[in-house]
Amino acid sequence: MSIGNSPEDARPSDDDRLDRPDRRADEPSIGHVLRQARIKAGLTVDAVSASTRVRVPIVQAIELDDFSRCGGDVYARGHIRALARAVGLDPAPLIARYDAGHGGHPPAPTPAAPLFEAERIRSEPRRPNWTAAMVAAIVAVVGFVGFTAFNGGGDGEGNGTRSMAEGAAPATSKAAEKPKPNKPADPKPDPSDSAIAGVPRDKVTVKVTAADGRSWISAKDHNGRTLFDGVLEQGQAKTFQDKQKIDLILGDAGAIELYVNGKQVDNEFEPGQVERLTYTKGDPEVG
Repeated sequence: MSIGNSPEDARPSDDDRLDRPDRRADEPSIGHVLRQARIKAGLTVDAVSASTRVRVPIVQAIELDDFSRCGGDVYARGHIRALARAVGLDPAPLIARYDAGHGGHPPAPTPAAPLFEAERIRSEPRRPNWTAAMVAAIVAVVGFVGFTAFNGGGDGEGNGTRSMAEGAAPATSKAAEKPKPNKPADPKPDPSDSAIAGVPRDKVTVKVTAADGRSWISAKDHNGRTLFDGVLEQGQAKTFQDKQKIDLILGDAGAIELYVNGKQVDNEFEPGQVERLTYTKGDPEVG
């Protein structure tokens, strides 16, 4: 009766299990070397994972020479380099063995300048230049307003020029009709019968003129209500009416001319003389 192999005998040894193309017959595998160095350094898988930032399942797979979880040759080389440095090994021989066993060669170095340019383009996307857009908009608005104002101003000036040209002749004719400002005023005509007839007969009318100088005057009606109290400058005149009488006070009677009910009152007042006068309906009478 044959005796079968025990479970320990049936389980492949490390050398049988790790017999991969990346290991020659006289050399231990990459995973075996990394595992033995880790154990010798007294490190756990978790400690190596924490120091290298390689996840625990990937560390365990690499120590079993399973590089399928690395995601490609580039990542596998990076993980081997990190694990070797973590356990105190030189990563160069292990990476060379990995390349030889996997039929590959180290990737050609990428030129630094193109890589830098690619990264710069990706990391710094071009943003809209809002300042330039705003300046362009302002310039467009200013240009439009200036163009509109120029056209509108030109039309207005043209219309104004035509209006001035059309109205030049009538303005000249009107100016010719106006009396010259330097022409002496006609002498005042003496009151006539027509002027006397124009005065209302049922009222008393008194006209005071400062003919020969300025004078203070006061005028009141028959109820004593003040009609005027002030100074007449030379050449100024005031006219007062009441149904019964007008009371006057002349501060400088010699400078005043009086017309009562349309008739000039002859007087012999002296310059600077103060006179109190009262006039009623009918012929002029001094009260």
